[in-house]
Amino acid sequence: MNSRISTVAALLCLATVSATATACGSSSPAAGVAKNPQIGVDLPRSDSDFWNSYAKYVPQYANELGINLMNPTNSQNDVAKQAANAQAMASQGAKAIVLAPHDTAAISSTLQVLAQKKIPVVAVDTRPDQGNVFMVVRANNRAYGEKACRFLGDKLGGKGKVIEFQGALTSINGRDRSEAFADCLTKNYPGITLFAEPTDWDGAKAAAALQTRLAQHPDIKGIYMQAGGVFLAPTLQVLKQKNLLVPPGDSRHISIVSNDGIPQEFAAIRRGDIDATVSQPADLYAKWALIYAKAALDGKKFTTGPTDHNSTIVDVGNGTLEDQLDAPLVNAANVDEPTLWGNKVGT
Repeated sequence: MNSRISTVAALLCLATVSATATACGSSSPAAGVAKNPQIGVDLPRSDSDFWNSYAKYVPQYANELGINLMNPTNSQNDVAKQAANAQAMASQGAKAIVLAPHDTAAISSTLQVLAQKKIPVVAVDTRPDQGNVFMVVRANNRAYGEKACRFLGDKLGGKGKVIEFQGALTSINGRDRSEAFADCLTKNYPGITLFAEPTDWDGAKAAAALQTRLAQHPDIKGIYMQAGGVFLAPTLQVLKQKNLLVPPGDSRHISIVSNDGIPQEFAAIRRGDIDATVSQPADLYAKWALIYAKAALDGKKFTTGPTDHNSTIVDVGNGTLEDQLDAPLVNAANVDEPTLWGNKVGT
């Protein structure tokens, strides 16, 4: 066994020992699977700095893990295109597929087709409402909403008006973040008025909502952006136009907490344009999605419980397993932490 394959085996063993009842070395590749089968990856979109970073990590980790990666497709935030891409990868010989479901209900038909072809699927960032996947690689999105709520609630002293740019509510991520944020405010900060704005992860819709709400309520003092990758630039542009892009300490400052952890958000925190973000691990999404796709083809089995990579595998219902990776809150106090993916060279 050469050193490269040994490294892959060691990584898979590491993942398995930490969260499965199947001992390393005791399982064999699934029947009919080639020695180094092709793995397909559908990238969800290219208009988000977060997903563009993820797209760079996919081939990097595929190379490090010795994975036979097909040329990734990009479904450009289109449900029908994602289904077509999955079908195309299957017809071109993909033995496992990694994708990030755009619509967590609509993806079930695609999953059914792939299951019939015995092609395991690893879902990244979101999970399907129905349908079989080998593993979901995700962070606890309810914790995103909770962390954002706590940060803004404390910043505002439990009083004032806050606008929230909700992600698509057809996505489990949009629902989880929105529900957790609203529940936390109601329970812990009843003095805060919330304006929840559906955006479908569209920066233009967020900017329009911000323009309207600021015209109606010029005393808004907080913003929660559920996705900095699409909301950061248009939000800062609106605030700059209205002469509200000022640092903390200025009476006109609007406290902003975001989600993603992209380098652009870190730069905005350093400038004082925004106050915090929750760092989604774009690098670990790519790494562990590929590891689990390879593990599926190797016949590995996983169970619930803590892992050795600072995460927890949970059963989210109907036997669907989700590896919930760590997603820390980043603010001025820890924005320069070198271990954050947004601070790593090449992101």
